[in-house]
Amino acid sequence: MTTWAGRTAAEISAAVREKRVTPREVVAEHLARIERLDGRVGAFRTVRAEAALAEADEVAARGDLAELPLAGVPVAVKDNLAVRGESRRIGSAATPDTPAPQDHVTVARLRAAGAVVVGLTNVPELCVFGTTDGVLGIARNPWDPTRSAGGSSGGSAAAVAAGMVPIALGNDGMGSLRIPAANCGLVTIKPGQGVVPTGDGDSTWFGMSENGPLATTVEDARLMYSVLAGTEPGPGSAPGVLRVAVSLRSPLVGVTISRPYAAAARDAAGLLMRAGHQVRRADPPYPMSLATTSLAHWTAGTAADARPLDPRLLTRRTRVHARLGRPFLRTVSSGASREQLRRRLEPFFTEHDVLLTPALARRSPKAGPWHERGWLSNVLANTNYSPLTPAWNLTGWPAMSVPCGTLPSGAPCAVQLVGRPGTESRLLDLAGQLEERNPWQRTAPMD
Repeated sequence: MTTWAGRTAAEISAAVREKRVTPREVVAEHLARIERLDGRVGAFRTVRAEAALAEADEVAARGDLAELPLAGVPVAVKDNLAVRGESRRIGSAATPDTPAPQDHVTVARLRAAGAVVVGLTNVPELCVFGTTDGVLGIARNPWDPTRSAGGSSGGSAAAVAAGMVPIALGNDGMGSLRIPAANCGLVTIKPGQGVVPTGDGDSTWFGMSENGPLATTVEDARLMYSVLAGTEPGPGSAPGVLRVAVSLRSPLVGVTISRPYAAAARDAAGLLMRAGHQVRRADPPYPMSLATTSLAHWTAGTAADARPLDPRLLTRRTRVHARLGRPFLRTVSSGASREQLRRRLEPFFTEHDVLLTPALARRSPKAGPWHERGWLSNVLANTNYSPLTPAWNLTGWPAMSVPCGTLPSGAPCAVQLVGRPGTESRLLDLAGQLEERNPWQRTAPMD
């Protein structure tokens, strides 16, 4: 008997299109795995078991089944994106528990491509922090359940890393795809601004947040990305000889990169050099003001999201974060500081095609109720382990997290790839070369 849980989205969709397996069989097997494992992982806020099986039957009956790029593929959706008929809680007791009338545009595109939504995944309250915990659940790293899966797309990443779904949908406003992907050994891409729709009326943290895929392979990340972006799915290709800059410098003063993550970046640089690319050490000219610019945008985004909610129902760390952000709302919304950062960094990307950095500075914090701790302890924990992601939300340029090597604990390590606007396919091609030369284990050994 063929087991479909743990297989890639590309493998599943091909089998469904060729009628070697039905969508119901695939979805039922993944639902059984969710039931067996999620008590240990905490990936899902809600599981749509009956609805998902009914939708799987609808996919099987479609006349265009043989043409669907994600035919019968189970997918998890981050709980800040609307799924028709389900509530959108965003990790908070302050949000209404009422069904959404329609799908978010990205969810609609996944369903149109044949995917089946099996559930909505846990997030930190209002998707603020880099650990996924709150009143609605705690998402743990399947590779090391004592550690947080990361955030804010932590539940989506944990679901994929545990083999409960082959792909998941998340978004990234300060690193919220790349941080949990790096923790959980997954491939993700934060697209450049405007490549994947954000949805009318949805929070984008003043244009910094982008929707994107979480997957176990570059092929699956490319496939899901193409569906989200509304482009024709296609295979990867050789990216040609690229000028790759390798930087081990933290953008934030006082935050250092730990030895395993620095080693992962050096190893990836060696792999790309052997693939024929021109690789050299070079640090982007990060401004000293990057920390304050990042904090202003981070808190102001939360202030805007918290405005319609009852503050008495928000956790203390969220209330403090939002209060600190209110004075920055006007200046952040102007976009002037983001444009200034882009102008400063653009010359670096005329000299280099791609920037390679560690994905994180160190492993994620311990899993636990960080939402019960003070604001400062949360901010310090976040910035000390994930200083390398926010700059590329501020610029609006594409960035990826790609597995590379392992930590002393045996959990995955990762690197970040960054490119100028419009180079998403190039980054995916480069990630494919890393995957080919350094294959990684796709899912955590949970059974």
